[in-house]
Amino acid sequence: MGGWLFDAFVYLCAAVIAVPVAKRLGLGSVLGYLLAGIVIGPMIGLVGAETEEIQHFAELGVVMMLFLVGLELQPRMLWRMRGQLLGLGGLQVALTTGLIAGFGLLFGLSGTLALTIGLIFSLSSTAIVLQTLNEKGLVKTAGGRASFSVLLFQDIAVIPMLALIPLLALPELAGTGVEVQVASNAEALAGGAPHNESLSLVAGLSGWAHTLVVLAAVATVLLGGHYLSRPLFRFIADSRLREIFTAAALLLVIGIALLMTLVDLSPALGTFLAGVVLADSEFRHELESDIEPFKGLLLGLFFITVGAGIHFGILFDDAFLILGLTVGIIAIKALVLFGLALVFRLAPADRWLFALGLAQAGEFGFVLLSFSLQSQAIPGELAETLSLVVALSMLLTPALFILSERLVRRQTASGGQEPAREIDTPGTVIIAGSGRFGQIVNRLLVASGVNTVVLDHEAATIDMLAKFGVKGYFGDASRPDLLQAAGIESAQAIVIAIDDRERAVQLVDYIRRHYPQVKTLVRAYDVNHLYRLNKAGADLAVRELFDASLLLGKETLKAIGMHPFKVERMARAFRQHDQAGLDSLYELWDADVAMSSNKAYLARAREHGATLAEFLETDRLQLHDRSERGWTPPPKGYTEHLEE
Repeated sequence: MGGWLFDAFVYLCAAVIAVPVAKRLGLGSVLGYLLAGIVIGPMIGLVGAETEEIQHFAELGVVMMLFLVGLELQPRMLWRMRGQLLGLGGLQVALTTGLIAGFGLLFGLSGTLALTIGLIFSLSSTAIVLQTLNEKGLVKTAGGRASFSVLLFQDIAVIPMLALIPLLALPELAGTGVEVQVASNAEALAGGAPHNESLSLVAGLSGWAHTLVVLAAVATVLLGGHYLSRPLFRFIADSRLREIFTAAALLLVIGIALLMTLVDLSPALGTFLAGVVLADSEFRHELESDIEPFKGLLLGLFFITVGAGIHFGILFDDAFLILGLTVGIIAIKALVLFGLALVFRLAPADRWLFALGLAQAGEFGFVLLSFSLQSQAIPGELAETLSLVVALSMLLTPALFILSERLVRRQTASGGQEPAREIDTPGTVIIAGSGRFGQIVNRLLVASGVNTVVLDHEAATIDMLAKFGVKGYFGDASRPDLLQAAGIESAQAIVIAIDDRERAVQLVDYIRRHYPQVKTLVRAYDVNHLYRLNKAGADLAVRELFDASLLLGKETLKAIGMHPFKVERMARAFRQHDQAGLDSLYELWDADVAMSSNKAYLARAREHGATLAEFLETDRLQLHDRSERGWTPPPKGYTEHLEE
């Protein structure tokens, strides 16, 4: 069986099955695509030689990804982050490249080959790391922010690397079967179809004319993106045809890629520059939403072909070398990152997250490997070996995150965490977590004359609070010794507003068992978290967005012309109905069964939702009772009566 229909079915089927399973296991979509390729390629052999040809087409996804990266990089944001970008990111790429290249020289590699390998392994996996940080709620920590800065710099650094690698071509590889000229490398990224030299705008030109044409092409991208794209997209948007706007977005990306190939430049560089130019455009989000599905599918296809092309025979033939290289690369990168974390004074917990979270190679490693192979900058056999090292290091990423968590936990248990400042005055109320929620609670209590002790595990947050004159203490609020130092034994209440849902539940349980006299008031993320907190023994758990959402809903009703009095009555009735529903549904809630799978819970939730409109209407028609006099507005025209 063969044909493109069969190939398309196999690739799509593998992706549809493997990616959701990988995400459910916490491995991320990139690893899911790689595993899908490994299954249909080396394992069961459903795909074969056509993989390389498909990969050339799928590399267009890389071009689109760099366009989207450029769209995210507003010049003002880049300027604001210049310190961390150039400091953390720049030093990480430079030091990692230098160290890996140095080891390559020690093992007898040539200088250009060692530098190429250093560049390839200096990059980490943006897709896996950002997704993992999001899933673990670590994006806003100091370690998460530092990781984001490094990943952002790496994404930008890919552009000069793509331009540099052709200059590192090895003369001895010429005529060895990797017969792809440097000038045609960009074509592969643009779609893989070899372009006819007669279509080149620079073929046969003298040096100065070549330079002028290249500069003119770059200027066309920059000036056209700034001055022509806006009226063009505005004209197309006025037609109100979504598919034409999507076609125009694709035309823009593919057109720039084509223009770059015609002048022997990297299409990725051209689309990245166009993305930066359009970052401030009013059409930015529309372009993102239109390009994103194509980028996702093509990138997924690219990673599947990478997985399908991995030669596991190399691993079985020389397992010691492959595993040694993988561990060595991870160790070198972790060492560099940990050193930078010390220099930039990250907290101990953030250092391990930063060092181990970014220690793997990344998806751009595959791109640079493919590009290096086509540029004759790396031998084919070595490229296969290094491709396997990149894949193995990415597969180890979940284990690296688990290792960082265990190291932090052990460090905390042994008292090795950054010493908390001595708490001089125990608090009447302890506030665990001083993010956007805990800060408001603290301001109200302090303004009301209540003595509080604020605990937060983010040193940067404590420093920021100090600048506003708010006293806080660094430390993990779940540590018993820190709670005792904060005066938990004599406190009247503790407000738990930490970001970690599981730790919040555990803290409620600990307080309930050891200090039952202390009132526990907790921020809940959603209904399920609220139920878990209630089950753990919280005295009061409130959903963090409920009141803000209700307030916005009330203001919306007023904005569309509803009388404020009626709005207040309906909001109050809605709150009563919602509370009744929470109590009723709690009877059917099961901590061991997902709410979306609990049929009895879902049935009662639908039944409760159906009665809402009826409940509000009944309440609206009721006459005002005595208790609501305070809300009853005066009748219209009452001032006229008074004037008489």
